[in-house]
This record gives sequence, structure tokens and C-alpha cells, in this order.
Amino acid sequence: MTGPAGRKRIGMCAGIHKSIGEDNDVTKVITYGTYDLFHEGHYRLLKRAKQLGDYLIVGVTTEEYDRTRGKLNVIDSLMTRIENVQKTGFADEIIIEESAGQKFRDIQKYKIDIFTVGSDWTGQFDYLKDYCRVVYLERTKNISSTMLRTQNKRIQRIGVIGTGRIADRFIPEAKLVSGVSTQGVYNPHVESAARFAKKWEINAYEDPEEFYAAVDAVYIASPHETHYGYIKTALEHGNHVFCEKPMVLKAAQAEEVFSYAKSKNLVLMEGIKTAYCPGFANLLGIACSGIIGNIRNIETCFTKLEDLKSRELTNIKYGGSFTELGSYVMLPILKLFGKDYEQLQFHSINDRNGIDLFTKASFQYPNGIATATCGLGVKSEGRLLIAGTKGYIVAEAPWWKTTYFEVHYEDPGKVEKFSDRFLGEGLRYEISDFLSTINGSNKNDFKLTRGESTAMAGIMEAFLKEHRKGAFDHEYMGSQRMQSDVS
Repeated sequence: MTGPAGRKRIGMCAGIHKSIGEDNDVTKVITYGTYDLFHEGHYRLLKRAKQLGDYLIVGVTTEEYDRTRGKLNVIDSLMTRIENVQKTGFADEIIIEESAGQKFRDIQKYKIDIFTVGSDWTGQFDYLKDYCRVVYLERTKNISSTMLRTQNKRIQRIGVIGTGRIADRFIPEAKLVSGVSTQGVYNPHVESAARFAKKWEINAYEDPEEFYAAVDAVYIASPHETHYGYIKTALEHGNHVFCEKPMVLKAAQAEEVFSYAKSKNLVLMEGIKTAYCPGFANLLGIACSGIIGNIRNIETCFTKLEDLKSRELTNIKYGGSFTELGSYVMLPILKLFGKDYEQLQFHSINDRNGIDLFTKASFQYPNGIATATCGLGVKSEGRLLIAGTKGYIVAEAPWWKTTYFEVHYEDPGKVEKFSDRFLGEGLRYEISDFLSTINGSNKNDFKLTRGESTAMAGIMEAFLKEHRKGAFDHEYMGSQRMQSDVS
């Protein structure tokens, strides 16, 4: 579209823009995005948005607003992101998106005919249909993995192993972490992988060698017993690894894979969302500050009711409450009391098939005691209690998301209250820290250390040996085998 002088003009006025006349026949289109680490996918989306009309307005989101809506780890500056959009030549006008509700106001202000975003937002902006046409552009599938890396080496291509519930949560969470591109999925059950790939508009790989070659890192969300094999295979192929809890089920396995990752200069991280959420870090800091005195007792409890036909309660060897939830309830104990407990005892209520419906692990330390309680078939009050010589900290369920906790003292009228945000499913915090570590920052290693992950694996090993009547002694090495009902 040309200005009064018959040519395009670029200047600064509420952003970067090309002026237009008052032609009522002009179709005006608006779209929004962060456009961090600008790549081919961004370029193609803007090109298709431009093709929808005569005049394209692009809203570039500020880092501050991104944080308020849960997007983490924006790397490029706002001006760099604006410049990259401008260089495409598709934007007739560039504005800044700073707050919630701005889209509605912009549509009215700029007399927009078409609002458009990528298809991964399908349905999210239907409320705007009363004011303009809403178009969800199909995501450009199969953008070359090599192309992404060539264009910007800071983008980590992640592949997902497993197609169950937690994998479904990972994909939308990963979209909210800048510098990550979910490249594809692998599951030996080809049909399951194909359905998952179609749903999330990513690639499905039948050949594991192709899968490992196409990615820089893998997220393992398969059944517990397959983790060890998949970790080893991924590391052998030079991939960084982010593995769901429990990472492995034996202490020796944990030592082996951590050592192997270090020898190859690769990142290996266990995914326990509580360890990485802001509120839990704050709680630990207060507990260690001395304001409640010397810690003498820790009680943790996490229970939920699962369908008796679920994988968690039908996998005879590796199912049950403790393997599913034990990592959460062990975490505060190991963080505050350490790994050197003197005694460990397990007490369980088992189903007829031998799987534990409810388990309590009791720890004896030189100067304290702790209990870790979890259940899938028994419901109890889930809370975290940290008792000291001067007061105590209590966080009610769901404490594992740590959005709120209180500090109490001898004086019942003296109560300190603390709150923090917990965004989405919490996976974005883990992904962000995983990415930071890959990129050379080891500032977050303290959140879940190698020693703590190894200690958890050792406790899992002790539990399984005691409660699985020798079945656990059979070493599972199936790196290329996975159940269809994955975690």
C-alpha cells in the first residue's frame, strides 16, 4: 500500500509503520508474537499473514508481558526482535504488545478486518470473532531441523520419547520457553506416535536412529523401567537428556549415566517439577535461614486416587504409589536433611496384586526424623511440615506446586505468610533450567543435584527389592522397548 506520495514510508509512530491512505477497501490484518531467536518458522507465518490482506500490523510482545503470561527465557532484546520482523518486509506497521486485553483494543483502534495467529492457538481467540474475522494459520510442518540449527545455533531441537499424559503436557509447556523447538516424537508403537505427532503438528519417527539424529536433546516420558535404556542410548548418540522421575531405579544406574554424560560433556537432568518451581526454592531458603531454628522433623504427604486399571496400579514390577510419587515426597527430606540417613523403613498397604496402594517411608537421621507418605489408592491430607526448635513451616496440598506456605511460631498470633506463582504444569521451569544448563550456565544445578538424584534411585531400589519379592532383581535393559500406555 502506498502513501500520498505514491511510495512506502517507514518511520516511528506507535512503532514502526508504513503509512496508508483512508481507503475503505483496504483489508487490514493484525498478528502478534514474541519472535525470539527469529527463524524460518516465524518468516513463513508472517508471509502467510501478509497474504491474507493488504496491510499487516505485527505486534511484538515485550519480555515483561511475556513473563506475566508464563513465557520464560526470552533471549533477544525487544529492539532486536522488532528489527528482525522489520527485515522480512512483510510488516506494514509494527506495534508493541504490553498488556492483557490489548488485542481487543488494537482491533478497534486500527479498524482490523482479520486477526491471525498460528494454529497452535486454535480456539484461544474465538472471543474476538464478534469484532473481526479470526484466522488460525496452520503451523508450517516439517521445517527442516537442519535449517533451524543453521539459522540459529541457540535453538535446541528436542525430541520426545513417549506419548502418554505427561508428554501431552510437555508440548504446550515447551512452547512457552524461548530457545526450544520440539522436533518430533518416538514410540516403538508406531500408531501411538503418529496420533501424537498429528495432534501436536510435529514429526513422528519410526526409526530410532533417525530420531536421535534429528534432535539435540531428548525428553524421556516413557514408563519408569525404560528410562535407563533410553538415557544410555540418547547419550551414546550425543543428545542431552531430560528424563521424567524416577530417572532410574538403581543407584548404580544413576552413577553410570551421570558419569557417562559428564564424560561426553552432555547434560543429564531428572525432571521433578517441585525442585524447579520458584515457591519451593523460596521455602527451602526460609527453612535453611534459621528462623525456625534447627530442623528436627519433616513430614511429607502426596496422595491421589488412580483408576485401579491404570498403568500405575497394574504394572506388577514397577507400578505403585512409591515409584510414581516417591520422588516428590523424598525431595524436601533429602534437600534439608541430606543423603546420609542412618535408618530407612518402609510400611505399605498393598493391593491383592502386590502393588502398593499406600506407602510410608521413615528416615532416621543423626539429629532428626522424617516421613515420606504417598498413595494412589488411599486418600490422605497432603501437606509438607517442617518442624524446628523455634517454629515450623507448613504448606498444604498441593505443596508440590508450592504456591503458598506459612511460618508459625510459639506465639499463635505470629504467622508469616508467603506466596509465589506456579505457572501451568510447572514443566516450563524444568525446561528453562535444562536449556540454561545446555547453554553453559550451571547456576541452577543446586535445585536437584547429581547426588540427590542418585540417592533417590538408591531408595527406590531398596523399596522395590523389599516389596516386589525378587522381581526387581531381573535387570531390565530394553532400551528400544516401551509400553503403549506410557506415563
